[in-house]
Amino acid sequence: MKAKSILVSVFFLAVTLFLMSALLGCQEEVRYSPSEISGYPEATQKLIREGKVAMGMTPDQVRYAWGAPSEVLILHPTSDGKSRQEWVYKDTLSISKTNLFFTDSRVTEMSSTGITSRKFISPSAAGQ
Repeated sequence: MKAKSILVSVFFLAVTLFLMSALLGCQEEVRYSPSEISGYPEATQKLIREGKVAMGMTPDQVRYAWGAPSEVLILHPTSDGKSRQEWVYKDTLSISKTNLFFTDSRVTEMSSTGITSRKFISPSAAGQ
């Protein structure tokens, strides 16, 4: 009977910790000051304020919108010598993942697995 009580306590502790980490992961954090993004076009500033990323954004703009990535991978350059990077964003407990690909310091591709809270705007919707 005592072992069952301990097991139930451990279960509730685990559930509580999971819920706390999920809630903390959902909190909005300020990743920039208004003066830091004031030099960007108004449409780009709006995307950053809304936490959205669009094709053509620079690494700094993405960092302002989404924060620092979980991983940065340096990829082989393109056939014409342009630099390439992959930024990986993992959500709470790595259940979902979003990958952004930069070519010549601009977002050129995006892919997601799982259910992600990351907001990515298609080129036609962004007006870029």
